[in-house]
Amino acid sequence: MYLKSAYEIRDKYLRKDMLPTIFCPGCGIGSVLQFTLRAIDDLKLNQDEIVWVSGIGCSSRVPGFVNFDGLHTTHGRALAFATGIKLANPNLKIIAFMGDGDAAAIGGNHLIHAIRRNLDVTVILINNFTYGMTGGQVAPTALKGLRGTTAPYGQFENPFDIAQLAVSAGANYVARWTVFNYLQGINSIKKALQKEGFTLVEFLSPCPISFGRRNRMKTAPELIRWYQKITVPLAKAKKMKPEELEGKIVIGEFVDRDRPGLVREYQEYIKRAKKMMGWEQ
Repeated sequence: MYLKSAYEIRDKYLRKDMLPTIFCPGCGIGSVLQFTLRAIDDLKLNQDEIVWVSGIGCSSRVPGFVNFDGLHTTHGRALAFATGIKLANPNLKIIAFMGDGDAAAIGGNHLIHAIRRNLDVTVILINNFTYGMTGGQVAPTALKGLRGTTAPYGQFENPFDIAQLAVSAGANYVARWTVFNYLQGINSIKKALQKEGFTLVEFLSPCPISFGRRNRMKTAPELIRWYQKITVPLAKAKKMKPEELEGKIVIGEFVDRDRPGLVREYQEYIKRAKKMMGWEQ
């Protein structure tokens, strides 16, 4: 099997007039973007039938760099816009590129209800434990003890587990990896893009500037080594005691199911409404 080079992927899918990107040296967003583009390329999806949607934040700048139709929307509202696009044109495939603060904080309620409705969208979620664009505040996903501008002595609140939230709220597919899980990441995105309903692939992504330097990890390699220490594969985690998993993050595929998506449910609703109103021929 021929594996396309990064240059071939760049030339086919990125807007050259927008390069270079704004991402800092060592940032993991570019890696996740490459995983997503490789998944699209492997599946031979039509660029004209994909819409990228984002809110506000470093990762939310991605739709401006890719050669697809896209919306760069307001903070935390990507999934509200995605809902409108998908219901207006069900033939489009929607990718929501979101950050942990954007999705789980101001956008938290939109996230919960998009999952509850089983909206037909694939969320690619960048989790770097920080608001990277707006000054390094700790995000809702930040583990206890981690530092940020809003927690200079260490985060003391309990963190949000976005993957487990998505599973509990009813998503059809949920996986979490780090940016060094190259093949697993690409394969999970491919699965997510082919499924009906709400799908989410979360990536632990290095942010050396806003997060790393405040937590004594100033380079991407230092952060990746840290991820290796704090992550536990799902199969191993199932054999561990709760106290052994304190301060750890479980990675892997959490759920893969086939509940009807929002579009299918909505179309059935329209048929029922027409029948009840006597509008069917």
